[in-house]
Amino acid sequence: MTLEQLRIFVAVAEQQHVTRAAKFLNLTQSTVSAAVLALEQRHGVALFDRVGRSIILNQTGRVLLERARRVLAEARAAEAALDDLAGLRRGELSMMASLTIAAYWLPRRLAAFHTRYPRITFDVRIGNTEAVANATEAGLVEIGLVEGKVDRAVVSSTAIATDEMIVVASPTHGLARMKRLNGTHLKEAAWVLREPGSGTRLAFETLAAEMHLKTGDLDVVMTLPSNEAVLGAVEAGVGLTLTSRGAANAELSAGLLVELPFPSLPRPFFLLRHKQRFRSKVGDAFEDLLRTERA
Repeated sequence: MTLEQLRIFVAVAEQQHVTRAAKFLNLTQSTVSAAVLALEQRHGVALFDRVGRSIILNQTGRVLLERARRVLAEARAAEAALDDLAGLRRGELSMMASLTIAAYWLPRRLAAFHTRYPRITFDVRIGNTEAVANATEAGLVEIGLVEGKVDRAVVSSTAIATDEMIVVASPTHGLARMKRLNGTHLKEAAWVLREPGSGTRLAFETLAAEMHLKTGDLDVVMTLPSNEAVLGAVEAGVGLTLTSRGAANAELSAGLLVELPFPSLPRPFFLLRHKQRFRSKVGDAFEDLLRTERA
């Protein structure tokens, strides 16, 4: 078993498709298929169930996936330690960001860092706040970026930016022409929300608590796994949502959504790092860039 085989296996497991994994890894489809087959034959196991043209990770594959991710993370950490000897002339920075941050806030910061250190590469993954915290705690990534403070004993949580949460609706919604909203309006409205575990959902629950409302008392008609899906449903008139101004900016500018007259809710972005694991110079440099921008 080689690191390259594990890297290919993880890509296929995450993509659930050999062709997509090959494209992601910039390898030929035959190379990817051969690596997975060699891994299975070497250990006499099947890692995927072949259903028609699809492949589905089976229980054995799921067990290996968790361990393979940890092995690859340790290998990256070892490589980062060696790259530190070369200063910031080369290296890779692994990070995971929540959906809102990854889509609307992070790209500009990655571009600024790339301009300063052009030979540093990035391994960026996306997940909700809970998934990012788990990956940081497990050492699968060096840096996590989330929309809510994380309380984990071995994970530091540092505020590095401030977002603004607003309530939006379709221009045709009955509350769109209101001059002021209160708790009664919120309680009686239909809502489209992000999934539990996301920073946006946590912000909504915080707002509801401040209005002395319980999420269970509200009419939540849809729970969706991405900002795009939520905003699309709201555009269609399904209900209201609380969202990041940055996430809804394009729709607001185009007149597809309107901001309702409700006080905006400030929401900090947090940078997560493991307190005990190795911290690379690349990771420190990226954190310094974010701290400087915030200052």
